[in-house]
Amino acid sequence: MPEHIRVRELTDEERKVIEHLVPARTASVRAVERARIIWLASQGRRVAAIADELRCDRATVRLWLKRFNAAGLDGLTDAPRSGHPPTYTAEQIGEVIAASLTKPTDLGLPFGSWTLDRLEVYLHEEKGIPVKRSRIDDRLLAEGLRWRTPEGWFGERARRETSDDASAGDKPIDPEFAQKRGRSLPSTRRRRWAA
Repeated sequence: MPEHIRVRELTDEERKVIEHLVPARTASVRAVERARIIWLASQGRRVAAIADELRCDRATVRLWLKRFNAAGLDGLTDAPRSGHPPTYTAEQIGEVIAASLTKPTDLGLPFGSWTLDRLEVYLHEEKGIPVKRSRIDDRLLAEGLRWRTPEGWFGERARRETSDDASAGDKPIDPEFAQKRGRSLPSTRRRRWAA
């Protein structure tokens, strides 16, 4: 039979943090659940009642009560997990980012913009970094870089025609393209509505 566990007396600082987390909507779900476990236990609730109210396992309640009793608020955070060491070094990640920020034509490549597939091939063949396209995307997003969405040839795009915006490689946009294109045909037939 499992032992009966009680939460130790909370300090004023711990009580403030727990009371702030219990109703929180912007904190992580894990942090809120753990704060609720401690809060309910500090109100005199037993493990079974807390588990029923929060719809979690009794072992989970016991775990977080033990960790809080031992380490306080620090015990409510996730412990570091063991795992595979980082696959790519900081230098390799730097190469990935540097390559993605360089125009392919400056590197002597026959295309004008990067795709994840092109970048993967370039890094593997030229730099010797066997990085997958999903990892390239993850690293670039982690650095705050995003791919531009391609602009279709058939749409009008809003753009300020100033000398600052026009770069050397930009082609002028035909202002009468929409009229020249004509009316777009719908891809599905219209249905008749019954009266």
